[in-house]
Amino acid sequence: MMKKVMFPLLCIFAILLTYPQETKTEKLAINDISDRLNWVLTYKEALKRSKTENKPVLIYFTGSDWCGPCIRLDKELFHTEKFKEFSDKELILLEVDIPRQQDLLTQDKLSENLYLKKKFKVNSFPTLIFVNHRGRKIAEKSGYIMTEYYYPFIQSVIQKF
Repeated sequence: MMKKVMFPLLCIFAILLTYPQETKTEKLAINDISDRLNWVLTYKEALKRSKTENKPVLIYFTGSDWCGPCIRLDKELFHTEKFKEFSDKELILLEVDIPRQQDLLTQDKLSENLYLKKKFKVNSFPTLIFVNHRGRKIAEKSGYIMTEYYYPFIQSVIQKF
């Protein structure tokens, strides 16, 4: 009886030990590319730039240190040269990270991110919300879908804007 319980527990423990190592490696590669994206630092600044540049704000809700689909979306969409070129011309970008390791963010940034999560009623990650310069939601996409489906969706939001 004890062997039946111990073996699955050991397997789970072994999986948990190896997963964070892979995530850290992926995260380092993503961070190298993300430095080139033009993420705005605050919601207020994003709305201001949206008004002056006449572009919608893409708010990306993520759990950067725990959400597998978010990490995959970062790698396959946001941190590609194609997305960088597209977003530079068409969007204002705001990343709203809700990490488990809360010391990854300043207290002010974490407070703003939690406020935005509540304001937009975000309950799943990743979530993309588009707003106008007044902060009014104009579109939303929750969950991970194949990368090639994001571009037509984003394009339709920009056309309606």
